[in-house]
Amino acid sequence: MQGNHLQLEYGKKVRLESIDPNETGALHDREEAEPNIERLSERLETLQNILYAEKKQSVLFVIQGMDCSGKDGVVKRALGRLHPQGFQASSFRTPTEEEAAHDFLWRAHKVVPAKGMIGAFIRSYYEDVLITRVHNSINDSEVKKRFKHINRFEKLLESSGVKIVKIFLHISKDFQLAKLRNRLTDPTKRWKFDKNDLVERESWDEYQKAYEDVFKQCSSASAPWYIVPANHRWYRDWAVLQIAVEALESMNLAYPESDLELDQLLDQL
Repeated sequence: MQGNHLQLEYGKKVRLESIDPNETGALHDREEAEPNIERLSERLETLQNILYAEKKQSVLFVIQGMDCSGKDGVVKRALGRLHPQGFQASSFRTPTEEEAAHDFLWRAHKVVPAKGMIGAFIRSYYEDVLITRVHNSINDSEVKKRFKHINRFEKLLESSGVKIVKIFLHISKDFQLAKLRNRLTDPTKRWKFDKNDLVERESWDEYQKAYEDVFKQCSSASAPWYIVPANHRWYRDWAVLQIAVEALESMNLAYPESDLELDQLLDQL
């Protein structure tokens, strides 16, 4: 089974309500998925080793989704076995005073993974055409400008050897409500609850429309969006791993060629 069935067709209008967040493809349950998750995790570890040794390219996972969609969980579970020396996760929340004093892409650009590295953005520069739009802090004209800036920014990164993998974790509104209630009733998870999540939930439909515009306006053949049904966490983990492995395999990674001087040293041992 491959993850490309989750890839959005370039330029095609997307209706999130037509995509089932409960989908699990040909997999039926967690027990069936676990061997696949283990195999994919091992393969991703191998590919990371080659990427780190090669130091010619890098990978950026852009992870978006509504509150409770499992963005942090993806980093912890699906990408959790990546070696920390070659992996960095960055979270984008309300801009700091310093960040707000720069252009909206500044804070993202400075933490783009270097060659040989894998990075994950938990939320990203896309927040600046999502939450800002839903709350009317920017107008439609500015939204269009930012779409263009994002597309150019991603082209710049691609030309610098950055493989961009954009993933939207798709959950249902009922699933989100259940998760919010669980955070309130479970003492070990109450710290996760934020009253602002309830405020944002009231704008669910507006966020869905804003995301649909992002998918249409900010997608390309080389940096498409993937929509991952995420009501079932085990399927979410499998799907993200499948997408990640396929992305790295497409990069034609290779260990550096043998150094003649090192070969000569080996002969002396």
